[in-house]
Amino acid sequence: MARFAHLAPEHGAVLDLACGTGRHARYFLSRGHEVTAVDRYSAGVADLLGREDFTLIEADLEDGGEWPTGGRKFAAVVVTNYLFRPILRDIVGAVAEGGVLIYETFAEGNARFGRPRNPDFLLRPAELLRAVESELAVIAYEHGEIARPAPALV
Repeated sequence: MARFAHLAPEHGAVLDLACGTGRHARYFLSRGHEVTAVDRYSAGVADLLGREDFTLIEADLEDGGEWPTGGRKFAAVVVTNYLFRPILRDIVGAVAEGGVLIYETFAEGNARFGRPRNPDFLLRPAELLRAVESELAVIAYEHGEIARPAPALV
C-alpha cells in the first residue's frame, strides 16, 4: 500500500474501508491527510477518536444498508484484506476525479497458504480490473504471491 500512497493527491481526504486497527489510516494521517475510516468495530482505532483530522464511521459494510459515506468522494480510497463484492461499485464511486483507489486483498489460490480459503473472500484473476475499467484509469495491477508479511496470493 505504501508504494502507491504518493499517488493520493496531497492533503486530499482518504477513506480507509474495513480499517481494522487503522494501520493505513495512521499512515495517511502521518502524511497530512484527513482520514475517514469505516469499520463495524471502533476498538482498533479508539486512540484516534477525537482527532480533528480523523472520523470513524461505525458501520457494517455487509448489512445491505446505505453506503456509509453517502455521495462523498475521496482523494484516495484504501481497501486491504477485505472483499465484499456487492459494494465494489460503491467503492469505485467513492474515488474523486483525479483520486486513487488502492486495493489489495487475497486472490483465488490463496487456500494453499492458509486463510481465507472461502472463494467469497478471494478475488478472481482480473476481477478488480473489470470492476474499475469503465470508471478509473489503472496505474498498476499486480496478481501473484507475496512472502511478507506472510506468504499469500494477492
